[in-house]
Amino acid sequence: MNAIDDGPLVKIREVLATQGVLAVLRILNSRAPHRFTGIYRYTPELLKNVYLVDAFAPQLQKGDDVALEDAYCMLLRDRRNVSFGDLEGAPCAAKLASPVVSYCGVLLVTSSGEPYGSLCHFDMHRCQKPATEMPLLEIVAPLIMEALEKTPPT
Repeated sequence: MNAIDDGPLVKIREVLATQGVLAVLRILNSRAPHRFTGIYRYTPELLKNVYLVDAFAPQLQKGDDVALEDAYCMLLRDRRNVSFGDLEGAPCAAKLASPVVSYCGVLLVTSSGEPYGSLCHFDMHRCQKPATEMPLLEIVAPLIMEALEKTPPT
């Protein structure tokens, strides 16, 4: 498997089937150095928050929507995944009005091949991302998208 063992993926599949997408986001968040893990959906002008996990506020399930032009998730639409431990030095950072400093995100694609949005970790502080985080997000993203299509969030 891509730079990760089957253990986390087996657990994620089981939790997704029994507890749903939000529970999987909690697992992903517990593995990441980032404070937040979320799913965002593209709309013409907004990045709509679908689910959000905050390591410091376990009861949180949803966050604020973000103007699309101010979101690092918009960079995923060209189908390249994005990961920065420190966005202050990234070429795209000057263009966006975002408090986010560390970001790791993958594109969620519908079964018809259309960009849906993002699965991402982010933080307002610099984070050293583990080498296994991006491969795990890339593997989990289609599973999460399938679950979102079967049971759309309210």
